[in-house]
Amino acid sequence: MLNSGLRTLLGYLLLLIGKGAVSGKNNRQTNYCGGLVDLRLENTTILSAAQVSGPVNVSTPGSCQSQALVSSSICRVQFVINTTSTSAVHAEAWLPDIWFGRFLGLGNGGLGGCVDYTNLDYGTSLHFASVASDNGHDGNSGSVFLNHHEVINDFAFRAIHVEAVIGKQIVEAYYGRPHNKSYYLGCSTGGRQGTQEALKFPEDFDGIVAGSPGTNWNNLQGWAAILGRFVGAPDPTGNPHFIPAGLWDTIASEILRQCDGLDGVEDGIITEPDECEFRPEAIVCSAGQTTDCLTSAQIDALHEIYQPIFGTSGELLYSRYDPGAEADGNSQILFSGSILSFPNVCNFILICRIVSD
Repeated sequence: MLNSGLRTLLGYLLLLIGKGAVSGKNNRQTNYCGGLVDLRLENTTILSAAQVSGPVNVSTPGSCQSQALVSSSICRVQFVINTTSTSAVHAEAWLPDIWFGRFLGLGNGGLGGCVDYTNLDYGTSLHFASVASDNGHDGNSGSVFLNHHEVINDFAFRAIHVEAVIGKQIVEAYYGRPHNKSYYLGCSTGGRQGTQEALKFPEDFDGIVAGSPGTNWNNLQGWAAILGRFVGAPDPTGNPHFIPAGLWDTIASEILRQCDGLDGVEDGIITEPDECEFRPEAIVCSAGQTTDCLTSAQIDALHEIYQPIFGTSGELLYSRYDPGAEADGNSQILFSGSILSFPNVCNFILICRIVSD
């Protein structure tokens, strides 16, 4: 999912993209929406197509949530794409009454089995014909991957591609003309999906926003666990390296003080974290000081956190934790003293290898 700051920026960019596009409402839309159930597309079944007048909550299939907000007036199309004889992608297209010719494909998050209804609503509120899918499986668990290699392929790279191909055909059938421009929006797993789209199917989208891409899936999971170990996870009780949540504000402030001006402008933003060489010794506790400072053991933990992780043969396993990222409230999922884990994420090494490739 996208955080509010990123979504605000994206909204501004998407509005700029839309300026100059010719707007208009096709009068055949309302009557034709229901007729989309008769649309014949390759390996695809239209499950339902109905006009929805927002704002209203609608029921949703699958286990992720029971309802979703529709803010605008749209034609809601639910469909399933059979990617192979043993795999399928369930998806929805939300087609706004007022359309500027723009298409928006959406990604997933985590283990990626949940339709992104939040951004379906967000996209249609900006008059994008928006499409999202369950990434080839229902729910946010990896247990379905076991012995189902084609389901893994949907998760790894294929779901967004077929979502785009079939989604565009539905858009053209509904509006009576093809899209002018197509864009992709995703974060975390969605960022990884966007990267895969650019590498494998560069013709699918004219522009891709791949936020915080969760690439190199194997090592990403290991890296997250190792960061937790640096501060005493899974049981930090009595561990001198553990850093309480309240001290991370002190760390964030010091990193900003040291690195904000590297770009020549002190504006509260670390423009290029790679240029930041954080020196945590600046906030080590002096004699008698007990607040807003860190012990030598905690300073050692910070040195570990803010450097890359290498393997036993010297190979790079994962890049360092970016200076500045600790200011995000979500950072505590890594440093709370627990090991960050996804349920059933990698039941077998084979699954991890396929997803990473």
